[in-house]
Amino acid sequence: MPARKHTPIRTCVACRAALPKRGLVRIVRTPEGTAVVDPTGKQAGRGAYVCRSVSCVQAALKGKKLERSLKTPLPADTVQQLLQLAAQAEEEEVARS
Repeated sequence: MPARKHTPIRTCVACRAALPKRGLVRIVRTPEGTAVVDPTGKQAGRGAYVCRSVSCVQAALKGKKLERSLKTPLPADTVQQLLQLAAQAEEEEVARS
């Protein structure tokens, strides 16, 4: 019997759903102290994950859940990039359906 490949599971800070790492967006606090979106999921620093849906991103921003997880404020450009990624992911999901 072949060995199963390990799938890392992470939790969304907004909805608390446990999903595969690739299904979430990672926001990382870099060693310099700035918060940026990490599309590769491999950047060094403290990370927080959020679902690729606009509703989860908005809930995480509204409740300052990302800022609390990262222990740093989110810059406006990071917030905009996060909202754009979520909107793009939802558009792709609709296109697939």
